[in-house]
Amino acid sequence: MSDEWRTFVAIELPPEIRDQLHEHAARIREAVPESSASWSRPENVHLTLKFFGNIPTKNLPVISGAASRVTKDNPWFQIKIGGTGVFPKASRAQVLWIGVDDSSSRLSALQQRLEEEFASEGFAKEDRAYRPHLTIARIRKPEGARRLAETHLHTSFKQIQMTVKEIVVFRSELSPKGSRYTAISRHPLWAN
Repeated sequence: MSDEWRTFVAIELPPEIRDQLHEHAARIREAVPESSASWSRPENVHLTLKFFGNIPTKNLPVISGAASRVTKDNPWFQIKIGGTGVFPKASRAQVLWIGVDDSSSRLSALQQRLEEEFASEGFAKEDRAYRPHLTIARIRKPEGARRLAETHLHTSFKQIQMTVKEIVVFRSELSPKGSRYTAISRHPLWAN
């Protein structure tokens, strides 16, 4: 067994959102079949809060402990999933994503609190501003990328509200068949 695991903290999505992500991706793929993109499996799509990369397994209890300290002070909250976007821009898109509306700022506050708690345990803070999104595809080749991005941007994704009730510390294992995510620990927010 490796003594380092690729690790991240995220919010899992309910089945109805995963189903809608799958349907949206299928419409885009059908409209632009010649595109070269790596499509996220719906069961693997999640809302990332913190990506650690490879860390020693001895640090997993530290990460789980920090996550528990943060969630015990945070109640459930609502976010909305919807809208389409690309990174960095449509003319040279590399990532297709579905948006996250955090109008209450509760998601951003939770992510910032986690960032601070992990930093107090010696983990580096993210140097970019937090931009919540759900990655549905990574574009592999520039040929057809613009058409794929524009099709994605012009295909509606009906907004869905979801309640955030817990965060999860995950292990990510990379393989030729795609990533496999395993929950290491779950940290419920409190019902309000």
